[in-house]
Amino acid sequence: MAKPRKVSNLLALAILGTLIQRPMHPYEMASVIRARGKDADMPIKWGSLYTIVKNLEKHGFIEATGSTREGGRPERTVYRITTAGNEELRDWVRELLATPEQEQSRFKAALSMAGALTPGEAVDLLRQRVDRLSAELEADRRTLAGQDVPRLFLIEDEYDLAIRAADLTWTRTLLDELAAGTFPGIDMWRQFHVTGEVPAELRELVEKGRPDD
Repeated sequence: MAKPRKVSNLLALAILGTLIQRPMHPYEMASVIRARGKDADMPIKWGSLYTIVKNLEKHGFIEATGSTREGGRPERTVYRITTAGNEELRDWVRELLATPEQEQSRFKAALSMAGALTPGEAVDLLRQRVDRLSAELEADRRTLAGQDVPRLFLIEDEYDLAIRAADLTWTRTLLDELAAGTFPGIDMWRQFHVTGEVPAELRELVEKGRPDD
């Protein structure tokens, strides 16, 4: 289970990970995070950048070292990571690597409501998903294979590909069952869309929810 942290937004993790290189001002931090594609690896709300920087400073994870001025722009405060910040960064990464977390998925939400559509429509939509996933995976695998950088800097991309490949495999299996009509309960599913009434076999379950709810 994740421990409570003084600054828990994942953008804070990205900031700490950026400042271990050298001191930077917030605008530069954001530029480096974007250049490395970290905003694709974690949910980042850029509007909270300065608030998070201030919170990290408040809790002693980073500290101001001075300021810089470029041309006619306002002065920008430069920050460096502290010893406490280094410890927080390493402890946070240890926790995230070792502790599985249940992450919410829009696809999972859609699956939970799939009964609102007919089996036929679900088949058509899942086929579209399979086609898109297949094309995206093929393109991203080619891109990854062409990267000439140490593997350490690509393992998050490898993980993303593996997760999406598993998604594709599972979705294809579901699609095949629905298309072949072998999916358990598909007749009751079809009946619901013909009559508009929940079959008696499912009515109690629909009212009470799943057994583990």
